[in-house]
Amino acid sequence: MLKDLSVKDFVAETASDSPAPGGGSVAALAAAQAAALLGMVANLTVKSKKYEELHEEMAKYADECKKYEEEFIDFIDKDANSFNSVMEAFKMPKETDEEKVARSAKIQEGYKKAANVPFTVGKTAAELLDMAEVLAKKGNKNAITDVGVGVLNCKLATIGAFYNVKINLGSIKDEEFVANLKKEMAEILSVVEKRADDILKEVETIIE
Repeated sequence: MLKDLSVKDFVAETASDSPAPGGGSVAALAAAQAAALLGMVANLTVKSKKYEELHEEMAKYADECKKYEEEFIDFIDKDANSFNSVMEAFKMPKETDEEKVARSAKIQEGYKKAANVPFTVGKTAAELLDMAEVLAKKGNKNAITDVGVGVLNCKLATIGAFYNVKINLGSIKDEEFVANLKKEMAEILSVVEKRADDILKEVETIIE
C-alpha cells in the first residue's frame, strides 16, 4: 500500500508514469502532515512546565490530532483506489441495450465515489483549523512556526482535494449532485481561506 512506502519511495512513485499516487493522495498526505504538526505542538505544550495549566486541554488536542492523522493516512490509498470502480465499469459489456444502461449506471456510480473521497478529505482537513486556531493562541510559542506550516498544509489539502473533486464532477450527469457538491466546496473554501489567513497572520506577528 502507498501509505506503507518510505518517504523516498512515495516521492519516486509519485514522479513515475503510474497514475497513482496523484494529487488526491498527495492532498491526503498534506492533511496528515497538518494533523501531525498540530499534534506535535500540542505534545510540546504538554511537555513544558511553563504551560502546566493547559496540559489537560492540550493532551486532548494531541489525541484528537492523532486520530485525524491516522484517518488521513488511510485516505492516501482510498483516494488512489477511488477511481478503480470507474475503470472496472468501463470494462463492462455493452452489446445490448440492457448492458449499456447497466454499464452507464455503474460508470456514474464510480465517478460519484471518485468525487466523494477527495471531498471528504478536503472537508475533514478544514476541521483542523479549529485546533490550529487554539494552538496558535495558547500553544507552546517555541513551536508557533509548526502551527503555521500545519495551517499551510491544511489549506493545501483542502484546495488540492477539491481540485480532484471538480475534475470528476465534469463526468457526472446528476445535476443536483454536482450543484450540491460545488456549493459545499465553495462554502468550505471561503471559510478555510479566511481562517487560515487569520491564523497565519497571528503566527507571523509572533515570529517577526
